[in-house]
Amino acid sequence: MFRSFRKFEEHLNQLDIIEMNKYMALTSNADDQPLFVDTSAPLHILLDTAGYRIRAVTQFLENLAMRGEIPTDSVVLQDFAQLCCIPLRDGCDLLDVLARRLDAEPA
Repeated sequence: MFRSFRKFEEHLNQLDIIEMNKYMALTSNADDQPLFVDTSAPLHILLDTAGYRIRAVTQFLENLAMRGEIPTDSVVLQDFAQLCCIPLRDGCDLLDVLARRLDAEPA
C-alpha cells in the first residue's frame, strides 16, 4: 500500500491531525489539559452535558442567593467563584462545539 516509510509516516501524521481535531481540550483545564470534548459526539449528548453543567451552577447560585448570610471572606468568595467558573466554562465549550457542528450542517 505504501511504497516508502516516508509515505506511511505522512499518512500517520494525517490520521493524527484528524484524530486531534476530533477532541477539543476544555478551556477550564489546567496547563496539562487532561479533559477533552469528543466533538463528534451526538448533538443531543453535547446539549445534555452542557445543560447539566449550567443547571448545576444555576442551582448552586440560586441556593446561595436564598441564604440569609453569605460569608464575605475573600478566600471563600474566590472559592465560590472558581466553583462556578469551571462547570460554566465547560458548558460554554460544549455549546460552542454544538454551534460549530450545527453551522457546518447543510441548510
